[in-house]
Amino acid sequence: MCEEILIRQGAPTLAGIKTGSLFPCPCEDRRALLSDIRRLNRRLSPKGLCLLPIRFSGGQALLYLYRPAELRRDLRDAQAAQLLRQAGYGEESCARCVARLVCRFRESGEFPHEVGLFLSYPPEDVKGFIDHRACGFKCAGLWKVYGDEEKARTLFAKYRKCTEIYCALWQSGSRLEQLAVAV
Repeated sequence: MCEEILIRQGAPTLAGIKTGSLFPCPCEDRRALLSDIRRLNRRLSPKGLCLLPIRFSGGQALLYLYRPAELRRDLRDAQAAQLLRQAGYGEESCARCVARLVCRFRESGEFPHEVGLFLSYPPEDVKGFIDHRACGFKCAGLWKVYGDEEKARTLFAKYRKCTEIYCALWQSGSRLEQLAVAV
């Protein structure tokens, strides 16, 4: 797996300003990609990061880069916990919630709507997306916004700037371990 994909798609998560990032990665050889993921996890786990393959389909893998400690905090939010219960999650540990999310991805061709809770999307926006069936949103960026539009636009700009900076740093020779911030 090319580190550039990880940096380009996961910079805000690597920087510690976003809980998780979900992105496609070319996958011609599943075994080789899994080996690369294990190697990357040995380098990333000391920084509090985990990279998981969510599913494989059509020559691509869907990868999830996340910070388990931050995800635990995010999923404890009352509205997030309620949305997870409504989606069939029980009172489960963070690791079991991730495992359940992986199962939901693999069981269906669609993205489970609760995935936003695993990606730092505000619970009110995840709820709005579910309730309004992806219609009637105030604005869209990384996600469709139903709540605080100004806050979301600020976050979109922050994530975009972080990605620009991380790509430039990587291209100028910074190593992944230097870019992955320990939080």
